Amino acid sequence: MPVMTVAVADLPSLEGRELGASSWLEVTQQRIDTFADATGDHQYIHVDPERAKDGPFGTTIAHGFLTLSLFVPLWSEILEVRDASTFVNYGLDKVRFTSPVPAGSSVRLVATMRKVAEVQGGYQIHVDAVMEIEGQERPAVVIESISRVYA
Repeated sequence: MPVMTVAVADLPSLEGRELGASSWLEVTQQRIDTFADATGDHQYIHVDPERAKDGPFGTTIAHGFLTLSLFVPLWSEILEVRDASTFVNYGLDKVRFTSPVPAGSSVRLVATMRKVAEVQGGYQIHVDAVMEIEGQERPAVVIESISRVYA
């Protein structure tokens, strides 16, 4: 699906609309290992494929926070605000890790614009997002994200 491109002034018209889905992104063992090195979280369920075979998931899985961090690059495939001077993360109202992401699986983001509120110089947007796992019924992460977009 192509990126939806809008102007800052058009953001209120997106309230309540499903914005679409990103492309699929493979979560490789290398990506998991790199995240483990960056964060210092080397728990075997993430970085030791041999030991993880006998663990609760039968394979290595992505860190929940790695999966959550993929929101940013996948979100950029869904919405572009062409005349925004600044686009910043403001926070998260809710995050739920509902299914593990096995190494080698692919995820994508599906997003809906729940609310758009005017703030000085721009808008605060509330996005409901689901990180889906290809071939699985349950999503990996359910996210309520808040960002600020300034003209």
